[in-house]
Parts: sequence; C-alpha cells; structure tokens
Amino acid sequence: MMTEFAPGEDTARLFRDALGRFATGGTVVTCQGETAPLGITANSFASLSLDPPLVLWSPAKASTRYVPFRDAERFAIHVLGEEQKDLCMAFASKDSDFSAVNWVEGAHGLPMIDGCLARFECTRHAVHDGGDHALVVGRVEAVTLREGDPLIFAKGAFGTFASMI
Repeated sequence: MMTEFAPGEDTARLFRDALGRFATGGTVVTCQGETAPLGITANSFASLSLDPPLVLWSPAKASTRYVPFRDAERFAIHVLGEEQKDLCMAFASKDSDFSAVNWVEGAHGLPMIDGCLARFECTRHAVHDGGDHALVVGRVEAVTLREGDPLIFAKGAFGTFASMI
C-alpha cells in the first residue's frame, strides 16, 4: 500500500519516516573551535563534484555547534566504519567531548579522528541557505582511507552492509 501526503506540520513525522527510507552512512565532522576541537555527527554527507573535488554536508541551524561549523575555514569529514557506532552516537549529543576519542591534531589544527573508513580534509568552498539547515560545500584537499564495511543508518536505526556478491 502506498501513502501519499503533502509535507506539513501535521505530517512532520510521516515526512521524517519517508526521508528515513534512504539509507545513509555515519560521519563525524570536525573543526577547530575557539578554545577546543569540535565534532558533530552528520548523515547529510554527499559527494558533489570530482573536478574540482567537492563534498557537502548540512549542519542544523538549531545546533549549538552550528555557527562554528558554518564559519569554519577548514574542516574534516570522517566516514565511519560499522564498528564505530559509539563514536557516531557520542558526537550526536550536544557535547563535543574528545576525551574518549583517539585523535590527533592535523595540519592547520584540524582534529583528526583515527580509524575511520575515509577522511576528507576540506577548505570551505561555499555555504548556502537550506531552510533549517545550511549546505556547507568543502573543497577536498587531502583524503585518507582504509578497508572496511561502512556504518549504515536507515529508518532511525543503525545497520550493516551485506554484499550481494
């Protein structure tokens, strides 16, 4: 059975459920804050362009970390492996506590989380309004990657990737 509706105040939960039908991965975006490193979980990561190498992500304007990430000249996007669910959840909260995270300070003072499937070190290319979020476009300056299976998020829950090969 198919359900059809117009997104609105009275169908907000249904709209969110529909968006959750699209599986995403888990990422943690990091930047250097005024006094400490900042991190935030984002499932809005996407590739944008190969030439030039551009990626995007979308921080929520309601987040207490919105302004520092919107204004960051440099940031790193960490694509998480299936074993990194706890890391994903840790940066989904209001805090940005790096005390239990294995990380190093990289070039330009960026906090770099160890062990991720891929890491994209970016400079801000553009920021666009996106309703209750912003679209932050980054130009990829460096990439680090390893083998492994991705952390998957769909229908409000974490899952794993099952190869069909």
